[in-house]
Amino acid sequence: MHVLLLEPYLGGSHAAWVEGYVAYSRHEVTALTLPGCFWKWRMHGGAVTLARRSLALERVPDCILATDMLDLTTFLALTRSRTWQVPTAVYFHENQMSYPWAAHDRDRAKGQDVHYGFINYVSALAADAIFFNSAFHCESFFAELSRLLKHFPDYNELDTIAVLRAKSAVLPLGLNLTRLDAFRPPVRNRPGHPPVILWNHRWEYDKNPSEFFEALYALVQRGLDFRVVILGECPREQPVEFLEARARLGERVLHMGYVATFEEYARWLWHADLLPVTSYHDFFGSSVVEAIYCGCLPLLPERLSYPELIPRAYYPMCLYRDFTDLVERLSHLITTASWPTVTPLQSYVTRFDWHVMAPQYDDQLEKLCHSPGASRTIAA
Repeated sequence: MHVLLLEPYLGGSHAAWVEGYVAYSRHEVTALTLPGCFWKWRMHGGAVTLARRSLALERVPDCILATDMLDLTTFLALTRSRTWQVPTAVYFHENQMSYPWAAHDRDRAKGQDVHYGFINYVSALAADAIFFNSAFHCESFFAELSRLLKHFPDYNELDTIAVLRAKSAVLPLGLNLTRLDAFRPPVRNRPGHPPVILWNHRWEYDKNPSEFFEALYALVQRGLDFRVVILGECPREQPVEFLEARARLGERVLHMGYVATFEEYARWLWHADLLPVTSYHDFFGSSVVEAIYCGCLPLLPERLSYPELIPRAYYPMCLYRDFTDLVERLSHLITTASWPTVTPLQSYVTRFDWHVMAPQYDDQLEKLCHSPGASRTIAA
């Protein structure tokens, strides 16, 4: 089966996802992509460029798998001479209805931030199948969609929500976790050494770095001994929280900044012990899964997609209620001599590895191709 994968924003986790599915699928996957920059322009113009490129291909695909960054309605309109009978699925890494906008965003200030969510909505309508990377994402999408449609003055088309739900499914993100194995140290435990706390997320407001560092400052005030490793992509201008942390944490900082190679990233993950997460937003949590796979004990807020990433038996140990609870848990772990085993957590997240997930993607797309008739109708 020939799958045409459309990704107008090839960057970060999107790029890793495309690379992984192309490599591990049993189908023939052709990926048409654009660089991962100018995200708003990609959501407008990406469909035009990818439509032109797809029309230049010699073969008509058996199915199309597009991501949420594509205006699927425009793409299908421009390629209708070839794609009018091709089953189409859209994969939501994120959506622009429930994604938290930056306070300084110009479109938000002008009240123009609903347009990108509307592109997501009509793309979902145009698709025959809709996939979300987590159950939390699926539910938040439909909760915000209802609010979005009610925002408009008339003909709100609220009945289409049921149509979209009927063709939706949760298909977790595939990750190349086994790639991390090559950098696993022969001995992980370091008796007598202070625990290493890890941050391996983007340096952005939605990851809530302020609360993360406030928790570390609270540990310092209690006189606790620890080290910290700060990884992740950072903007051109480093956020003030990170600059302040470098100064206040001093020699406790083993590393701060983006690492250029996967090897260096993996070695730091295997070196770390604790992963306190403070994010306001996460539709899946790929960086959390990678850290857990490498043996980090996660401390996760009991919200967003995080409960889906760990076994239910670990909820009391790994899910915290609020900031005070987080600090108390960190303090206890740093001062206690006995740590819980993380092996069950590591085993649990292997279900997100591409060796497991690629067959699930393949099965879903085969099912889509063999379904009698398309479901691009907006009638229930």
